Amino acid sequence: MKIHEYQAKEILRQYNVAVPKGKVAFSTDEVVDIAKNEIGGDVWVVKAQIHAGGRGKGGGVKVAKSLQEVQDYSNQIMGMTLVTHQTGPEGKVVKRLLIEQGVNIDRELYVGITLDRAISKNVIMVSTEGGMEIEKVAAETPEKIIKEAVDPEVGLQAYQARKLGFALGLGGAQLKNAVKFLMGLYKAYEKSDCSLAEINPLVITKEGDVIALDAKMNFDDNALFRHPDILEFRDLDEEDPLEIEASKYSLNYIKLDGNVGCMVNGAGLAMATMDIIKLAGGEPANFLDVGGGANKTTVANGFKIILSDPNVKAILINIFGGIVRCDRVAQGVIDAAKEMDINVPIVVRLEGTNAKEAGVLLGNSGLNFEVAGSLKDAAEKVTSVLNK
Repeated sequence: MKIHEYQAKEILRQYNVAVPKGKVAFSTDEVVDIAKNEIGGDVWVVKAQIHAGGRGKGGGVKVAKSLQEVQDYSNQIMGMTLVTHQTGPEGKVVKRLLIEQGVNIDRELYVGITLDRAISKNVIMVSTEGGMEIEKVAAETPEKIIKEAVDPEVGLQAYQARKLGFALGLGGAQLKNAVKFLMGLYKAYEKSDCSLAEINPLVITKEGDVIALDAKMNFDDNALFRHPDILEFRDLDEEDPLEIEASKYSLNYIKLDGNVGCMVNGAGLAMATMDIIKLAGGEPANFLDVGGGANKTTVANGFKIILSDPNVKAILINIFGGIVRCDRVAQGVIDAAKEMDINVPIVVRLEGTNAKEAGVLLGNSGLNFEVAGSLKDAAEKVTSVLNK
């Protein structure tokens, strides 16, 4: 689950991580009052709040040097369709603004925390190239990214935080503040069950303070039951409607840009299915894992969600019968197809327990299914029907 920048900063404050003074505005009527009476000062930043990076380049971040500019910039940004490299060409409509105090920036740095699955440890990454996309830094100047793995049994140690601070060229009060910042950030990441915490840029002010100028936090969905307060931060306006619908039925669905709808049981098999569709010359329209206990209800809901995407021109159902019997899945597919108005070709590949019986059911159903004998055969058949 993703949250907004202002929400991430609320969490960071709870762990004594330094962030600028700021407040969210849900309408432009309140921005001047927030800037004047709740933040103070004479420089403010007006920031669009969407679940995407690159907001500044898209015109969604403005520095205001008067209350009139706060109002003018807020009027410009609120309600705009902000297009960034992460939103796609369709962009996202801005419905919230963060009004924040301006800070006296001396240096911009980067810090991020995520899980390195190769070593089964959380890894803290820092770089002197703050403000840039970390993927670009990794591709062009990987030597500028310094990593420190954290032993899960003991957590982040102060000497490791100092090591990272030294790598950023910090000393004196700046180093001391950076160590405090990193220790607090790691604690927030760990205690909140994050999958990612990213501060870009992490700024050193001319006064020597270390502040999270921006903040991004993503959370492990499987751990949200432990964090009802964080779950309240979920903004459905920022999520794909089909993904929201799928979550109601415990379906793992991610919309993609292709035209072959995929219904598969198991995440690994789903990824392999998408790969082989591309290898056969097609483009998957989605990732959809119906789980190991696929039945008539899950199949019907899966069909409904796939067919809600107007780009889908064919459907590939690929089920491995391990926990679930193939004949039961086949019957679920048949029942769902009879109850729904399906006007695109369907290719079905079932393998595993009672696969032969499933093939007989599909063949005798009277419905227009293409039955495939292998995964390669299924991918070739579903891409061939697109060209008819």
